[in-house]
Amino acid sequence: MQHKNLELIHSFFNAYNKRDMEALKNILDPEITWNIPGEHPLSGLKIGVEEVLDYFKEMEYYQFHAANLVIGVNDSFVVDCHQNWTDFNGERFEVMSCLLWKIREGKIVEVYNFPGDQKVMNDFFSANRR
Repeated sequence: MQHKNLELIHSFFNAYNKRDMEALKNILDPEITWNIPGEHPLSGLKIGVEEVLDYFKEMEYYQFHAANLVIGVNDSFVVDCHQNWTDFNGERFEVMSCLLWKIREGKIVEVYNFPGDQKVMNDFFSANRR
């Protein structure tokens, strides 16, 4: 049997890859914080479920997908490393990321994003801003 926090993160990725905002809303705590590092138009701290969902909607423009590579879990945290990719404007862009997820009472309450190459992320989002 899988740890309940792993099930939650798998549910998150399933909803994210389907662009199912309602399912995501049910997985995220209403007062979630999501930390996006970097120096690009999408970086910064997202506070509250609506800001996080707005960020995801903005990410839809870039058509990113994510697939888990490895996950660690305990009763309060999940850490996952995953591959992100898009074929934005006909060009394949891939980058690895790790996320540290804080879980409380069956909801995601805080996330820290650690991109494998921050400069590559900064360059991609800066060059492809809307």
